[in-house]
Amino acid sequence: MLIHPWDAGASSDEWVAFVRAQGFGHLVAAGRGRDVPVVVPTQFSLVDVDEVVLHLARPNPIWAALAENPTVVLSIAGDWAYVPAAWKAVGDEDPRLGIPTTYYAAAQLIADVTVIDDDEGKAAILRTQLADVEPGSGVADPSEHGRRLAGIRGLRLAVREVRAKFKYGGNVDDAHRAAVAEHLANRGGPGDAAALQHMERRTPR
Repeated sequence: MLIHPWDAGASSDEWVAFVRAQGFGHLVAAGRGRDVPVVVPTQFSLVDVDEVVLHLARPNPIWAALAENPTVVLSIAGDWAYVPAAWKAVGDEDPRLGIPTTYYAAAQLIADVTVIDDDEGKAAILRTQLADVEPGSGVADPSEHGRRLAGIRGLRLAVREVRAKFKYGGNVDDAHRAAVAEHLANRGGPGDAAALQHMERRTPR
């Protein structure tokens, strides 16, 4: 992933907040000698900066690739908004010559995987995930599902590197950022509010 200096994550707090807010990404396992990697869309829980947990169905095609090579990438992207060409022009600049772009955030977590097959280990992962997505709901403890736990396998990802990018106009001046911010606020489309929040947080005017 290309990360310019003005797009780079400012701190671990920044990418952690983004990754936790998304909660969904693509787990990529390259394996060994494969034409293409195995890519699995999945929900996950970020325990802390060093660990991610999730579970997948036992028939999932990723297990062979993980046996070949336990190093994976968990890729998360979101909070994106398209910025039309005309939005990039201010004053007497020709709006036809504006450079369109897409604002977005992305994080890639490179990690080593441990596969969890014992029932208590899998139940512990499920408890963590349930606490994320429906805290206090009174849902049954995963251990109560008994033999159904055999249908899944757990994964613990030990994170060893994080590549984070926040592409929100950090390379342009205040006037151009202000113009785009105004358009985002007025359009109010999907992703616009989140993109605007990132802009204002990273490059306050």
